Amino acid sequence: MTNSKCVLITEPALGTIIKPIHVYDDEHQAKLKALQEYTSSLLLPSTDSYHPWEKRWLSKPDTHPRYLRAAKWKLEDAKKRIFGTLEWRREFKPELIPPDEVKIEAESGKIILNGFDVDGRPIIYMRPGRENTPTSPRQLRHLVWVLERAKDMMPPGQESLMIIVDYRSTTLRTNPSISVASKVLTILQHHYVETLGRAIVVNLPMLLSFFYKGIAPFLDPVTRDKMRFNPDLFELVPRSQLDADFGGDYVFEWDFEAYWAQVVSYCGVAPDGTRVKKESEAEAEPASKTATVESETATPELELSATSPDDSSEEEDPDKLADAAQAMTLVDPISA
Repeated sequence: MTNSKCVLITEPALGTIIKPIHVYDDEHQAKLKALQEYTSSLLLPSTDSYHPWEKRWLSKPDTHPRYLRAAKWKLEDAKKRIFGTLEWRREFKPELIPPDEVKIEAESGKIILNGFDVDGRPIIYMRPGRENTPTSPRQLRHLVWVLERAKDMMPPGQESLMIIVDYRSTTLRTNPSISVASKVLTILQHHYVETLGRAIVVNLPMLLSFFYKGIAPFLDPVTRDKMRFNPDLFELVPRSQLDADFGGDYVFEWDFEAYWAQVVSYCGVAPDGTRVKKESEAEAEPASKTATVESETATPELELSATSPDDSSEEEDPDKLADAAQAMTLVDPISA
């Protein structure tokens, strides 16, 4: 076993082949271009303080494909979906959540981002039994902050993540309410479409089986198909990457301050929630990762619309971003 002493795993296992790889034909490319033109027409004006962040999100190569795949390549449906997410992001501002705002939610280790599955997906471990705070909007903001960090850690070509929910030591008191769970599912299914690759549930006691019956109406069929209960984790996660709590070889000694500092540093998050590194540097960094992608199935580069950042765009300047972020007011995600 590897005794990590709380050392974060930031790369997939050596030799990992990133999957799935999405290939788009001419018809797909035409719809992607049409969706990009649509979102270009919705882009906030440059005078808006959130403009650089919206432009940054729309310029990411996976944004438009994910919404078209979720809509089964029905363009009008994809437009409605991405419009809804644009409205949500303008209100929630997921890129601008200061680490200190949600830090208390992470202290117990109830949600930990660490390691990668066999296909190179970042793993988020959720342990409801470690709940340490009363229900509040901050819990949702913490979850979104972790989702954004998981996307930061995705190796090139990977667009999805894996969630392992461990109900060991969970009680009726610590288990999230169906109301909270439905809000979490709404965020995942509506605003992080095609981002959940696998959802694994382990150690679910019979006492809590009602919980999944309660949230079943909120699960779309695609999400339901991605859920598995008590599978063989060794088929899904390399032993070297799997937490020893689940039978893996990676002994992760929980040290909150060490863990938190590593996540914030690796993902380049500034104290005000903006980015420490320039976007060009952040995009270049994953190139050194050890995961490999089969070149014959690589996703073709998409033609970017007018929303693509150029070398002189304002989001490239960390000082300007910091000034913009400081002028923003964070919105209550539950009451909004």
